[in-house]
Amino acid sequence: MTVLKKEINRNSKSMVQDERTEDLLSRSLQYLKAGYPIHFTGPSGTGKTSLALALAKRRKKPVMLIHGNHELNNKDLIGDFTGYTSKKVVDNYVRSVYKRDESITETWRDGRLLEAVKNGYTLVYDEFTRSRPTTNNIFLSILEEGILPLYGTKLTEPFVRVHPDFAVIFTSNPDEYAGVYQTQDALLDRLITLYIDHKDSGREAAIISEKVDLDKKRAMAITTLVAELRRECKADSGPSLRASLMIAKLAAEGEIPIDGSDSAFQRLCMDILGHQVSRCIESDQPLETAEKMIIKACHNMKVT
Repeated sequence: MTVLKKEINRNSKSMVQDERTEDLLSRSLQYLKAGYPIHFTGPSGTGKTSLALALAKRRKKPVMLIHGNHELNNKDLIGDFTGYTSKKVVDNYVRSVYKRDESITETWRDGRLLEAVKNGYTLVYDEFTRSRPTTNNIFLSILEEGILPLYGTKLTEPFVRVHPDFAVIFTSNPDEYAGVYQTQDALLDRLITLYIDHKDSGREAAIISEKVDLDKKRAMAITTLVAELRRECKADSGPSLRASLMIAKLAAEGEIPIDGSDSAFQRLCMDILGHQVSRCIESDQPLETAEKMIIKACHNMKVT
């Protein structure tokens, strides 16, 4: 939990909370307090995980983080018997009497979901649609009946009641993303789903300016370039704010001028953006076409 606390603090400090973000977090906190789970969804790189962790921190409760993946199962979520403990007692105090007593017991370890449910933690289930729908079905009982079924275990109790302080925040990428399963409607119906899109160039520039210590004019030039290339792609597959941050940080560290006519800056942009842009181009030579698009966008750059 100490490592997670550091991660939450790091994400909260690094996230620029402008007026829109503050309003979103305030509304989401109100919904959580009313007992409704929150679901942040949208393209990769839009800050959904940072938002979820910042929201969890505002509840002032311990936070449990789970990352969705296709191998996640009920044993991971609920828990399992992890091994055996053996105890042997031999009594040979009297020579003619040999007494031996041996007992073996299984050791149970709570899964992360069970621990969060029992203790009233805030659960952040990051990219939950990467887990199989059959695995996520367990949340239906939690959200509807207020119980966590303990099926598949050898525990004597059939279920555990959900602690009144327990809350859950989900994040997900759109269904068309690779490695993502379609979420069952029964679960989505129980969530308040808030769509998180890419920020406009001005808001992205403010984030870069604060994180990389770059003046806003140059930060705006970078985010405008990336936004131009993003428009050439499908809405959910183009370069994100992360790409803008990489360009700004590497340009600063390498003392590369943020100038669209500079060959070193062009090369940096092609290295960072080339593969991302090429994925949404239908061409026999997608990478070559993408690099031409990037060079053109660089030439269109204006630092005003």
